Amino acid sequence: MGVYDELKARGLIAQLTNEEKVRDLLNNGKTSFYIGFDPTADSLHVGHFVQIMVMAHMQKAGHTPIALFGGGTGMIGDPSGKTAMRRMMTREEIDHNVRCFQKQMSRLVDFSDGKAIMVNNADWLMNLNYIQFLREVGVYFSVNRMLSFECYKQRLERGLSFFELNYMLMQSYDFLVLNRKYGCQLELGGDDQWSNIIGGVELIRKADDKEAYGMTFTLLTTSDGRKMGKTESGAVWLDPEKTSPYDFYQYWRNVADADVLKCIRMLTFLPLEEIDKMDSWEGAQLNTAKEILAYELTKLVHGEEEAKKAQESARALFSKGNAAEMPTAQLTEEDLTDGKIDILTMLVKSGLVTSKSEARRAVQQGGVAVDGEKVSDIAASFGKEELSGEGIILKKGKKIYDGTIQHLICEADNHVFSCMLSSEEEFLKVQEKYKITGKNYSNEGIDIRLVSKSVPDVTGIEFQYVKPTLEDAYIYKSSSEKFEEI
Repeated sequence: MGVYDELKARGLIAQLTNEEKVRDLLNNGKTSFYIGFDPTADSLHVGHFVQIMVMAHMQKAGHTPIALFGGGTGMIGDPSGKTAMRRMMTREEIDHNVRCFQKQMSRLVDFSDGKAIMVNNADWLMNLNYIQFLREVGVYFSVNRMLSFECYKQRLERGLSFFELNYMLMQSYDFLVLNRKYGCQLELGGDDQWSNIIGGVELIRKADDKEAYGMTFTLLTTSDGRKMGKTESGAVWLDPEKTSPYDFYQYWRNVADADVLKCIRMLTFLPLEEIDKMDSWEGAQLNTAKEILAYELTKLVHGEEEAKKAQESARALFSKGNAAEMPTAQLTEEDLTDGKIDILTMLVKSGLVTSKSEARRAVQQGGVAVDGEKVSDIAASFGKEELSGEGIILKKGKKIYDGTIQHLICEADNHVFSCMLSSEEEFLKVQEKYKITGKNYSNEGIDIRLVSKSVPDVTGIEFQYVKPTLEDAYIYKSSSEKFEEI
């Protein structure tokens, strides 16, 4: 299988400028390609991982990756996907972030012996003659067409600065420079970069009468369309000082059942044949898949030793760690039907409930877990192999609510707020008074969500009502003194 076919089979490819020629180039030829990384923080994060995996797959196939760090474009900031202008960073901040990116990238892509190339577009962008740039590059861009692209259209209502309008020209110029210097024929990027990539492909064609290509890959999202890589405490970083190897492991260990196999395909090097066999997995088997995902990704980012430590710690805490101190229940062959036992029967046999009707309510109310993973399907069953050895840990916990999800969210309506903070000092002021449900760092500052009975009151900070998510609603409910035993 050629590398193009493998990338497609793994669900990584979104759009191409010329599918036939890109497939032939990647499967049957050798080329250099580039992916750009704007240094908006001092660490890469989970959102960059798809790009890195694509680079690694293509390098293994004999192509030469060019990792371009945006020391120049970072001075402006990509308007794609943003509702407001990014915070302008200083040159010192950008240079520091570039150095951090370069160090982390070296762990994931082989830059030895010319197998990959690192470049910084500050080398050619920072000293440009503006008049010369307009004559050489700007002349090929139609403002009308640029404004038709989605990355600009969504900004027009709130205002798009001329400052940001230049970003596409600079990114396109990057491709032209790399094509001339390294023979780079292909630009890759997330699907939100499609417009910028097209700009570069067309610039090379118009300016130098050469053929170049673009390919975007699938953004890393959950099954319900939300971007992956964010937690209540903020982004999931690749820097162990910002997100520990254990927390990194736990993030992937706790992905939703619906997302785990997609993530394994996109983010690991496990053979596709092996992953295809997992497609039939269900129930407790998906917990095994999550462990595989968490271990493989932690090993890639932090090394095998840290991956083993994180896995052992997680298992000790959430699985078998306190088994010796727990009450036990023994099952016999007679308790199994066709080699399995359903969750309701298991709850009754364990003595955690007195009847199957009580067991059913416990599962439906989200109060039952097997080896730390919530069981929500009353038909869930467990096989003899899962129950053998050390067995499993069955828990019946607490609930906070009897009603439907819709009602729970409705109760939180008008009690969830957001605000943009400029410093950690402001965050601490808010945290002292209110329950935080989300925190995310961006170029604009610190974006937080919180729950409160009434409009929050913190001097100098403006809060806005936002629609509650299920997580907001849960935290709001659990913060109110309405806990109830199942």
